[in-house]
Amino acid sequence: MGMTDSARRIVACLDFNRGRVVKGVHFEGIRDIGNPAELAARYSESGADELAFLDISASGERRKTAIDEVRKVALRATVPLTVGGGIASVEDAADVLGAGASKVSMNTAAVSDPDLIARTVEAFGGDKVVLAIDATESLNGRGWEVCINGGRTRTGIDAVEWAARGALLGAGEILLTSIMADGARSGYDIALTRAVADAAGVPVVASGGAGSLEDFVRVLTDGGASAALAASVLHLGILTIHQIKEHLRENGVPTRQ
Repeated sequence: MGMTDSARRIVACLDFNRGRVVKGVHFEGIRDIGNPAELAARYSESGADELAFLDISASGERRKTAIDEVRKVALRATVPLTVGGGIASVEDAADVLGAGASKVSMNTAAVSDPDLIARTVEAFGGDKVVLAIDATESLNGRGWEVCINGGRTRTGIDAVEWAARGALLGAGEILLTSIMADGARSGYDIALTRAVADAAGVPVVASGGAGSLEDFVRVLTDGGASAALAASVLHLGILTIHQIKEHLRENGVPTRQ
């Protein structure tokens, strides 16, 4: 395996709601961060390996992803762009990919219709399809369960088993968010990430909890993640992508230049 194969990726995340990039804590208390296309350009230029553009209220409001916004962001992004939120059919996926996205991410619709993953993979290939999983600790204290509708609805579905099933259905990547860690800047959920990475056998993008440089090292080593997603630490200027990558390299974690 060459350097590029094992290189870990840093993904800058733009959570999007009604025309603006926003950021919350535990999926609540949303605050305005800025214009999506401008942020896409800024993070592309400052070393992000990929961008994630997630329309966070689309599924809860039962509406489609804002295609015009996807187009604007894709025009300014010079790195691969994953788009999620409200993608509920192969046609929705086609619209998003047609607007310039590199990959589509599905969560709520895939839970209610797992075959949607297989159908989308059949249409576009597994490398274009990301299964997004929002997970929280199970009420019985054993393991984690999948939440849908922007984290608002518990499903009782075991998150680790669902990740493995999504990979079997052909999803090429899993975007895994710990709801408890989201926006809290107290570290990724290492146990959850490792369990999902081991069970799924496809690359896992860890999301939720980035707060310090060391958090990135831990999730990309102990956590078994292939990529680490960052939002608030970047938006609030706490860390830069350059700092994160430099720290990873100093700790023996290969990154893309």
